[in-house]
Amino acid sequence: MTLADRFAHAQVRPLAEEHLPALQQVQRACYGEGYIESTEVFARRLACTAQCSLVLELDGRVAGYLAACDVVQGWVAPLHGDFEALTPPDTLYLHDLAVLPELSGHGLAQRLLQTLWQGAQARGLQRSALVSVQGTQGFWQRQGYLAWTLQDPVQRERLVTYGRDAVYMQRRLG
Repeated sequence: MTLADRFAHAQVRPLAEEHLPALQQVQRACYGEGYIESTEVFARRLACTAQCSLVLELDGRVAGYLAACDVVQGWVAPLHGDFEALTPPDTLYLHDLAVLPELSGHGLAQRLLQTLWQGAQARGLQRSALVSVQGTQGFWQRQGYLAWTLQDPVQRERLVTYGRDAVYMQRRLG
């Protein structure tokens, strides 16, 4: 099987509790210690009715994930914090996208993003938002996201939990 065939067979599925131990391994491979969020935090997020997180499985193992939830414009999940079911949602919030470093550059992150963007549009959401950290702003700009200034002081405080280089970004869906 060629590398392209292998990646074509990657499966995108809803994130479930059984994926959490492998999700931790992906986090450790991708992030500095301060950004690794616990299994308990992810389990609480899975219990939130607004979450729509995905996992990407390749060759029977978790190769990446995209933690996300439906929110209102300008809402930020604090680092190590919970998702909230806010109504009526109008924004897909991407909290965390990670693909094993040895698999980067093969379109796996794009598969996760496309799947979530399409689902959000089907649910009637108008935009997507995220917090860019660890120098990823250029990657997100290539995906159509632009820096956006948060107006709410509570949300600006949540943004600070990600560090001084954190940038809130948005893009239109559709």
